[in-house]
Amino acid sequence: MPKSDRLSEWGITHPIVQAPMVGVSTPQLAAAVSNAGALGSIGLGASTPEQGRELIRQTKALTGNPFNVNMFCHRPAVFDHARNEAWLKYLSGFFAEFEGVPPTVLKEIYKSFVDDRAMLEMLVEEKPAVVSFHFGAPPAQWIEELKSAGIYTMGCATTLSEARQLEQAGAQAIVAQGYEAGGHRGVFDDGFGKDQQMGLFALLRVIVAAVDLPVIAAGGIMEGAGINAAMMLGASACQLGTAFILCPESCATPEHREALKGPKAHQTRVTSYLSGRPARGIPNRLYLESGADRVPLPAEYPLAYDAAKALHGAASAKGCHDFAAQWAGQGAPLARELPAQRLVQVLVEEMQAASRFSHS
Repeated sequence: MPKSDRLSEWGITHPIVQAPMVGVSTPQLAAAVSNAGALGSIGLGASTPEQGRELIRQTKALTGNPFNVNMFCHRPAVFDHARNEAWLKYLSGFFAEFEGVPPTVLKEIYKSFVDDRAMLEMLVEEKPAVVSFHFGAPPAQWIEELKSAGIYTMGCATTLSEARQLEQAGAQAIVAQGYEAGGHRGVFDDGFGKDQQMGLFALLRVIVAAVDLPVIAAGGIMEGAGINAAMMLGASACQLGTAFILCPESCATPEHREALKGPKAHQTRVTSYLSGRPARGIPNRLYLESGADRVPLPAEYPLAYDAAKALHGAASAKGCHDFAAQWAGQGAPLARELPAQRLVQVLVEEMQAASRFSHS
């Protein structure tokens, strides 16, 4: 069976996946995409099992079609107190600027799925059509439990090594995430300098040639022609995130939306200082890489994110949004402000037009 044909198990019409963006995706967005014949997604990385159950049920109430539920599989925080305290000390100047006080204790605001058996049990009970993994993979036995419940599983890889680890763990498809992609890099090892930073097309070809699973291309794809190009290179489908941020169904902030419509959309960069893990977005005052020789390591993920959110809260209370996380990929200038269902239709029309042109 060709790799692309195996995705028919999803029950979708179009080879388009809306990326699961915590802080942007909503049940309304996922349902609209799924109702249009693509695969909508919600992210549960910031949710408790009961909150996750509620989000799944909200989405099910809005669509009878398949949708994807995404889990964070990062290494649980080890609480390196010296590193975390050094980071808080460094941030204290920013807090003082807004008459704020940095937190005295950093919290693990996102619990890893690999450390959350209750979340697994909830997923097995609720049975969403697809469950995907970011930052790594859960134990192979957990993946087997999901599959035994009739759930299709896929994991994000930024290298061939990560793709092979996902294949060995039992995942049924690979999301090949190029360096162009917005939001958090799916790297398994988030140590400084460990990210191989492979662009999508090279990564896609390397994984497709070596792994016997369907591969979903992700990173900088915003239009139908880009979808066709990735599929010509062996992708079975394409995952788009930034393309959906301006949809009215997303919960992106007004400031995030405005940034995507202006010149800042051309300037996306990857930083580890905002959350403790590398992520691509529209630069703010915590994108400190250019001064890395004078800046300490950020607190580990997700503890650094706890500090950044507190700083954003202090600054925004004073009317300043210079510390907001505004994730976006390199294709951000191509974002369109369309209802999600219409955007899927436009993408499909563009795919068809580009296909006709290439055969004329």
